[in-house]
Amino acid sequence: MEWSTACPDWAERLKTGRSIIPPPIFPEQAEQALAVFKELKIVDAPGSPTFGESSAQWVFDLVASIFGAYDAENGRRLITEWFVCIPKKNSKSTLAAGIMMTAMILNWRMSAEYAILAPTIEVANNSFAPSRDMVKHEDELDDLFQVQAHIKTITHRTSGAMLKVVAADSNTVSGKKSVGTLIDELWLFGKQPDAEDMLREATGGLASRPEGFVIYLTTQSNDPPAGVFLQKLRYARDVRDGKIVDPCFVPVIFEHPPEMIASKEHLKVENLAMVNPNFGFSVDQAYLEREFRKAKETGEESFRGFLAKHANVEIGLALRSDRWAGADFWEGAARGTRTLDELLARCEVVDVGIDGGGLDDLLGFAVVGRERGTGNWLAWSHAWAHPSVLERRKSEAARFNDFSDDGDLTLVEHIGEDVADVADLVSQCESSGLLDKVGVDPAGIGAVLDALVDAGVPEDKVIGISQGWKLGGAIKTTERRIAEGALLHGGQRMMAWCVGNARVEPRGNAILITKQASGSAKIDPLMALFNAVSLISLNPQAGFVIGSDYEFVTV
Repeated sequence: MEWSTACPDWAERLKTGRSIIPPPIFPEQAEQALAVFKELKIVDAPGSPTFGESSAQWVFDLVASIFGAYDAENGRRLITEWFVCIPKKNSKSTLAAGIMMTAMILNWRMSAEYAILAPTIEVANNSFAPSRDMVKHEDELDDLFQVQAHIKTITHRTSGAMLKVVAADSNTVSGKKSVGTLIDELWLFGKQPDAEDMLREATGGLASRPEGFVIYLTTQSNDPPAGVFLQKLRYARDVRDGKIVDPCFVPVIFEHPPEMIASKEHLKVENLAMVNPNFGFSVDQAYLEREFRKAKETGEESFRGFLAKHANVEIGLALRSDRWAGADFWEGAARGTRTLDELLARCEVVDVGIDGGGLDDLLGFAVVGRERGTGNWLAWSHAWAHPSVLERRKSEAARFNDFSDDGDLTLVEHIGEDVADVADLVSQCESSGLLDKVGVDPAGIGAVLDALVDAGVPEDKVIGISQGWKLGGAIKTTERRIAEGALLHGGQRMMAWCVGNARVEPRGNAILITKQASGSAKIDPLMALFNAVSLISLNPQAGFVIGSDYEFVTV
């Protein structure tokens, strides 16, 4: 048999209200499951209706896709993974309960295990309560299942099959042999550094349970996506768009098409219904429109948070109320270079900025060059982290690993490797004949200066850049150039994160962006950028390479 789970026309389907979920491979299995699912009660809804009486069509399409992938003749499920990303209030937890109870009723394996894994106890309660109530408020199910609320377990009295709802950690999921696993709120798992290994343990039962399945059910993150959530989201989009062929993986993502994001059409309240599949059912139109207006009036930070949770809009850069002014224009300036080699090829002169480097810090590095012909400034950044940072900042460890995968952050194994790498990059700039100066925080100049001298960089090109309020001029220059479209960067996610972390602290007539004001959030690569801007803004003379023997002429 051949089938595809790609949906390359998903954007048009969402615009016209058509399904983005592939049809069942075995329609008869789908109908059998739907007959069970539609009879389950949503107890906490007014009148305790059944799913069949109160669900939107997309719910039935999803259930049909999941159970209609089961080949009863061979006892094997031909599709094993579903990734469902929907906004809040679309009955996600209730749907999870209904799917898992349907699986328990249809199960044939004796002593089978089913699990709903949640990142916190509160989320686990959200999924267990509907399951418990479905059993307790239906006599036939109450006779068939035993509910143990204190351990959040529902057991089939005849087959011994069990559904457990647990707040997941490495201890609770190790050695699991679940037939079916539903992972709720995957975006929260993305903030846990060990989540990938933990979920691998939790879903390992598929190796010996050919009828098994895994469902990832999540809303969008209220921060830039990270960790295992980012991995699954990227993979799901690639399968949906046909870039990756994986007939065992079904992506179901309710989000606005890229062209609507680019044209700002997604910011219109009338387009909320397009990505809320339960609009008019569990999602109340009046409530959603009122919350939209409230968030918009409150400010950019609140509005972005609303869009992330109620419109599935991915946050690329977190904007807080005390943010740096340049953050508002940062994403629009992502039209520069992605590599240092490209920057050097396009520029007539470059300056380097360096900041940080402690065991609890990132070592930030930035090159800013003046482009030939246009006079625009092009920026490229990189950072290094010692493994101790991953231990001290466990909440950000998954994000650092993402940046490392992007190639923008180097995780060094030994102290000194980071400084040596920096020296090599500065030496590359010097060898190109374009290097003007290297600006560093005077407090950390020692080890950097030694490494640069060893790499052949003239000592007189390395200068200390005053920090604190004296850096205010560079900060304002950077934000103006970005707003004007005259400072361009390569759109690195690491830098977007650092920019989003920056906090402004007024000091008299000046503004400060300091590590103290930004708290534990890392901004070292951004501070390195400010150091480089403070030098390039002095309008250094340009050097042009003539011939292949690197003869330089100062203009």
